[in-house]
Amino acid sequence: MAKEVADLTTFDLFVDEKRPGRPKTNPYPREVQVKINKRNQVKRDKSKGLKRVEFKLHHEVFAQLDTLAKDKGVSRSELIESLIIEALAKD
Repeated sequence: MAKEVADLTTFDLFVDEKRPGRPKTNPYPREVQVKINKRNQVKRDKSKGLKRVEFKLHHEVFAQLDTLAKDKGVSRSELIESLIIEALAKD
């Protein structure tokens, strides 16, 4: 039987793997943890009615957005959302 990284039923196969440092609190390697965390984040966002949008900006525009968001005390995503809402309200 092969070891499956995300398989908790074969956890006993990983018992002999000793590493120096802090003890593991999660049986998954970091790559699998990141995938699980991202999946959970998407589920949380979906339940809140949020939809992911991705686009590219020139670094100067990004820097201006970042500065403006810090000045207003909000996150970049909240700032971008408010700017879009304002632009849509004008139409």
